[in-house]
Amino acid sequence: MLSMSLCTAAGVRTGYLGPAGSWTHQACLELFGDADLIALDGAALFEAMRAKTIERACVPVTTSVVGATPYLDDVLALENVQVVAEYPKVLGYSLLAKPGAGREDIRTVVAHPVALQEVKPWLDQQMPHVERRPAASAGAAAQLVAQATGLDMAAMGPPSAARIHGLKSVADGIEEGPHNTTRWWVLGHALPAPSGNDKTSLLLTVDEARFQRSLQALARSARVLAIYERPGKQSLDGHRYVVDVAGHASQPQIVQLLAKYAEFRLLGSYPRRY
Repeated sequence: MLSMSLCTAAGVRTGYLGPAGSWTHQACLELFGDADLIALDGAALFEAMRAKTIERACVPVTTSVVGATPYLDDVLALENVQVVAEYPKVLGYSLLAKPGAGREDIRTVVAHPVALQEVKPWLDQQMPHVERRPAASAGAAAQLVAQATGLDMAAMGPPSAARIHGLKSVADGIEEGPHNTTRWWVLGHALPAPSGNDKTSLLLTVDEARFQRSLQALARSARVLAIYERPGKQSLDGHRYVVDVAGHASQPQIVQLLAKYAEFRLLGSYPRRY
């Protein structure tokens, strides 16, 4: 679990990518319980964090199958927001259909685009002829199935989506394993204190001329754990990288790095979960 203050604070409003029944909803239930959870679409979620109408948000940022998610760049565009926790979770999808439907009835499977990539090996082997249709989230996919008039549509999502949307599970544990892990970031407005086993995420924005200098400075300051390249959006020789390093942002070496090298921006520090 996360720190007790993060998990049990009463009245803390947590936004997640809705509707209910999404994997992010499932992650929030496991992290925070079911009180004060607010389902929002992507644009509304990030705007609520900017406006501080919610205290924190939970966003999937990387997966072991597809790497960075489409939401990572939205997180990077936020200002005055900190990453305060991470939550890695091994996913095992359920194939969800309306009561009375069997696998032989299903002609269309709907899921988030990332989920469709993650379950592709299973679908290719078990249901190679079904149409694969993208949805905004696992919750939205389950909602579409619940609203359908026939029995020929199914969704890929967490088992909890069946309970929420009145569906049944046709198959469970699809592509479950460490190869299918998603990492969420919890976003807040204030860094947590050091826990003794922390991770710091930085954004490096740099051109090719300064790239080596920046990497050398980074290597002198902290142990690098991971680097994810993101679109620079300025020029061909401009690049952005999300860098995870061991340690807390309050450590002198990281403080000095951020003070001396303007190309590094602090995204957050949080207890390591893996």
